[in-house]
This record gives sequence, structure tokens and C-alpha cells, in this order.
Amino acid sequence: MNPALAYVVVYVKDVAKSVAFYAKAFGYTVRRIDESHRWGELESGQTTIAFTPLHQRETDDLTGVVQNPKSGRDRPPVEVCFAYRDVDAAYKRAVESGAEPVSKPEEKEWGQKVGYVRDIDGIVIRMGSYVQAPKQD
Repeated sequence: MNPALAYVVVYVKDVAKSVAFYAKAFGYTVRRIDESHRWGELESGQTTIAFTPLHQRETDDLTGVVQNPKSGRDRPPVEVCFAYRDVDAAYKRAVESGAEPVSKPEEKEWGQKVGYVRDIDGIVIRMGSYVQAPKQD
């Protein structure tokens, strides 16, 4: 049996602000923000989206310091991807909620509609349709 992908951790400047932004811009429900505001989680199905500060004394020395892109043309070697039934509506909501538009949704040759925005920390968010729609419960 394959292990489950439990968390995707996003390193941000302000955990509470990023959690609120993702909830509003991308339609997620906040699961929790700890009292220290150094950890926040969103309900997102099987895999939890979690947020933590860019720099942490507990891990910087162990795993290295998180590096931000040096310019608007650079980006981290990862992007966050969300799937929607209505990509155009989701893209519009994200931009109206403060996401920076990068590329409006367009049909791709592999049969998916995809658009891109940047979040409030400059992280690239890919917003796409399902290539194969999930089964209804």
C-alpha cells in the first residue's frame, strides 16, 4: 500500500493572513490556527494544506533556510495546484480576493483548462479543471 500524502506545507510571511487569504481566494475552510500563529491548516480533502513561518529556529539549522525568489521572474521549484469544476469562476474569485493574475484560464492540449495566479507571498498557484472528474459520493 502506498503512503498517503498527508500535508503540503507552505512557508509564508504571516500564517494567519495567509490562511485567511487562501480560505477567501480559493474557497477552503480553516481547520485551525494555533495560538502562537506559527501553524495553520485548511480543510482540503485527504491532504492538508498547512502554513508555517518562513523562518523557524527549530528547523532552519536542521533543514536549511527557506529561500525566496530574487525577482518577480523567479519562482520556487514547486507550485500549488487546485482543481475546480468551474475554473473561470474560481480564477475570478481568486483575483477579486487579492491574488495576482499571471495567466487567465485556457484550454490545454492534454484536455485540461488551466490558469495561474500568485498568492500574497508570490507563490504560484495553478488552478485547473479535472482531467478526469472525481467520482461523486
